[in-house]
Amino acid sequence: MRGRQRRFTSALLLATSLVCAVPPAFSQDDPPALADPAVPFGRSGPLTQRERAMAETAWSYFVLRFQEETGLVNAVGSYPSTTMWDTGSYVSALVSAYELGIIDKREFDRRANLLISTLRNLSLFRGELPNKVYNTETGAKVNYANQPGEVGFSVLDIGRLLVWLKIMKERYPYLANSIDNIPMRWNYCNLANDDGRLFGSLVSGNGETRYVQEGRLGYEEYAAKGFALWGFDPHAALEAGPYTYTTIYDIEVPVDARDPRIFNNQNYVLTEGYLLDGLELGWDLPNDKDSGPGLASHGWRAEFANRIYLVQQRRFERTGILTARSEHQVEGAPYFVYDTIFADGYPWNTLDPSDVYQPDRAAIAAKAAVGMWALWETPYTDLLFESVADLSEEEGGFYEGVYENGNGFIPLHTANNNGIILAALLYKAQGPILQYRNDNTQVWDTAFEYTDIRARRCMPDPKIVEPVCCNCAPAQSAPQVPASAFQFCRVVPEAGGIAASTCGVEKHLVPPPEIAAVPPQACRAPGLTDAEVPE
Repeated sequence: MRGRQRRFTSALLLATSLVCAVPPAFSQDDPPALADPAVPFGRSGPLTQRERAMAETAWSYFVLRFQEETGLVNAVGSYPSTTMWDTGSYVSALVSAYELGIIDKREFDRRANLLISTLRNLSLFRGELPNKVYNTETGAKVNYANQPGEVGFSVLDIGRLLVWLKIMKERYPYLANSIDNIPMRWNYCNLANDDGRLFGSLVSGNGETRYVQEGRLGYEEYAAKGFALWGFDPHAALEAGPYTYTTIYDIEVPVDARDPRIFNNQNYVLTEGYLLDGLELGWDLPNDKDSGPGLASHGWRAEFANRIYLVQQRRFERTGILTARSEHQVEGAPYFVYDTIFADGYPWNTLDPSDVYQPDRAAIAAKAAVGMWALWETPYTDLLFESVADLSEEEGGFYEGVYENGNGFIPLHTANNNGIILAALLYKAQGPILQYRNDNTQVWDTAFEYTDIRARRCMPDPKIVEPVCCNCAPAQSAPQVPASAFQFCRVVPEAGGIAASTCGVEKHLVPPPEIAAVPPQACRAPGLTDAEVPE
């Protein structure tokens, strides 16, 4: 058991490092004009009457499938079960419905406080972290048959929930105290290790708990941002590597390079992880409060997301097949598929959880279609939008999608699909959804003072600030995704790395900036101006 205290960074570390005033690590002479960083990527502006009606339809799912006793919402239709991922999608819907004026503050507060209370008092897996599955009627932890039991925890699901809990406490500071009490109960010692990786858990056939690295390129970084937003330091999980490319329709598509035969984990290339990062976080680095909505400080995430979008547009241009790929539910066996861009050595490979090929289950996923419509304003996403914009029941929400082979729509409604559609519509109205508005002292940062509880639970400690060597030159390590790899998004050199802007559907052909040496910097004494800093 990895129970020793871990080293975490926090927002205070970032503030401390800024004292050294390190200049950008890149230089570029006379760069062509970039897009206005104040204008979000993709579509921006008030919702039309039709889009407003879509938001109301998506919210109707959360009215119909809401459990009054627990404040939870069913993940799929009438079946009373949910995960932390789907609960994050419900929070997405709740915030979006309130911000778009579909529900008033009284209903928002009622639902938010009931949900917070349930999450605060969940029975945890092995007393550590939320179980993978819960019964929505009772709030009890269950197995995959929705019977009492426990099956482990998912670091990806918990990371998504943490993103939305952070969004809530930033947008609504009056809820922050209550929200902080949810993750304060959890024990993180088996979830994160010293090298910055993240682990989920499962229960083997003999009842033993196994802790396994969870997540692949696309999803892993998105979940890691959820933890980083709360002060953890999952630096390895936030990195792109190891990755490679596979060429599909002349687009170099990023693929996780870890061997599935060794790691027993498929490297599915899917849309959703990149999509959520863009809609919710603007493809920014965790805790970046300064970049405008049209500047992605986590630059390679925007570049890779653009390729994930573009290869689907290229498929349509070459074959006529409307393409918006994501994992999704299906009616009947196998009940769920990974509808991939690339997996197991093949493009456009649709696999069930047992990795059996299911080509007849390939679909235009409604959440992917509307999400790409929000983030990329192109004629192709207009077409995707039309394919799913009316694929719904007025009092039940949107269907999962439309089968590519002409077999009609998928007759299922889910929390994840409707929650993401609502978030995409909110993005159009307001830009990236995480907006920093809460400068108050946080219970999460002050709890358990003068005790060893934080250390025993491996929580980040904002009071631990590592010294910064201001007279030392920073290590000159090449970025994992170099500037030369930015083919569709323009490079914006920043002190923290490579940011991205002005993403397009054609290669921009702008030469990458050269890496410039960073000279040693002297520490600035409090109150000194630039001219007064000693040489």
